[in-house]
Amino acid sequence: MRIFWVLFKKELRAFFVSPVAYIVLALVMVLSGYSFRAALSVLESAPSEGSIVTWIFQPSWFWLSYFFIFPLLTMRLFAEEKKMGTFETLFTAPVHAWQVVWSKYLAALFVYCVLWVPSYINFEFVDWITAGQVEIPSGGLKGSYIILLAMGMFNLAIGCFASSLTSNQIIAAVISFTFSLMHFLAGLFIMVVGRKVSESFVDIINYFASMEHIRTFTNGLIDTRPLVYYSSLAVLFLALTHQVLEFRRWRP
Repeated sequence: MRIFWVLFKKELRAFFVSPVAYIVLALVMVLSGYSFRAALSVLESAPSEGSIVTWIFQPSWFWLSYFFIFPLLTMRLFAEEKKMGTFETLFTAPVHAWQVVWSKYLAALFVYCVLWVPSYINFEFVDWITAGQVEIPSGGLKGSYIILLAMGMFNLAIGCFASSLTSNQIIAAVISFTFSLMHFLAGLFIMVVGRKVSESFVDIINYFASMEHIRTFTNGLIDTRPLVYYSSLAVLFLALTHQVLEFRRWRP
């Protein structure tokens, strides 16, 4: 475990001494700020059944912008090691491939969680400045951040896998963005088409349709099935990343 923590701290330092973490933080803050202003404008214009939480997190444009975060966080994880020639040096040390994979992944996940702290503070600020006049449902707020975490775990794992496939960070970013967005759009497409075909497919569709997960969690309903789904996919992609590293490690 000592080696793992050394690698983990090394990856965290790499994030915060480079401009990447600050660029992504600025992107998330702009996205959150715009979402807040748009949601408040909707609530000010006319009575609405939705809360400020649903108007911030449910619009499709928010989630389409959200997928740019993961390529920026993960594109350098393995691709940079290969490009700079430190990949072979890393594995000459007494480390296991799983330690490298999990240290990089958990460092990226830690940074990802830090990125959303300012957006949560926005809710506290709105509640304070309006003296509680803007209703912020606690269940919907907790559910929104839980689904953000679950989807983030999955998409970061995709980014790790993409970065392990190439030494070019741009290519890794494109692969990561494409995989994440295709999963999101495929679930949306199947959700729309499946409901027109037969209602009997609704439960199956809801299991992997991201938009349905978002709607459920932002309404304050915590369903464990999507959590299991995203966690399982995250483990799968991390296992694939491990296999890629082992193959490259022992390739003659």
